[in-house]
Amino acid sequence: LRRNRPHSDPVIHETKVKPFKCTACGNCFSRASSLSYHKKIHTGEKPFKCTECGKCFSQVSSLSYHKKIHTGEKPFICSECGKCFIQASKLKQHKNIHTGEKPFKCTECGKCFSQASSLSGHKRIHTGEKPFKCAECGKSFSRASFLSDHKRTHTGEKPFKCIECGKCFSHASTLSDHIKIHTGVKPHKCTECGKCFCQASHLATRNVGNVSFGVFKR
Repeated sequence: LRRNRPHSDPVIHETKVKPFKCTACGNCFSRASSLSYHKKIHTGEKPFKCTECGKCFSQVSSLSYHKKIHTGEKPFICSECGKCFIQASKLKQHKNIHTGEKPFKCTECGKCFSQASSLSGHKRIHTGEKPFKCAECGKSFSRASFLSDHKRTHTGEKPFKCIECGKCFSHASTLSDHIKIHTGVKPHKCTECGKCFCQASHLATRNVGNVSFGVFKR
């Protein structure tokens, strides 16, 4: 009988018993070692150091994940589009984009998202929280990606290049608008005169000008 028992306790595995509770936040764990690792988040202890850059982490798994940034290793590949990821969990969430699945729901407004990070960023709209602050000007943002975009206004960096004419832009959205000049796509239509524009900003500028000169006055 003892010989046929699995390596792990079947009762703990099946019922997902988590007897090890964190006294600081109430989070529960199935292993004492997991609780021990978790506690370092509260104490601020970061014993795991990256030999490449010296950055320290509270958990060995976080260090392991970080190291892949230096090696460029992305072993988890999406079979749909070929995009690669450092973690299996990141690939799993990415696949929701292809399947259309949106399992992450906002409890405030009911809006659903394909990725947990998208929901996390969205929640800050409700709370008004803007934890990502620009060191240059002090402006704060709700998402790290928004701060990253903003920083380019200070650095002048323009990493998004048009393959048609070589013109560079600081934001992906600006490049996307610019490409419409080459393709001839004009999705922004004036409701007053019916004229179409490549960019929303061009339509807005025209409307402001027409209102100023009384073109749309009836």
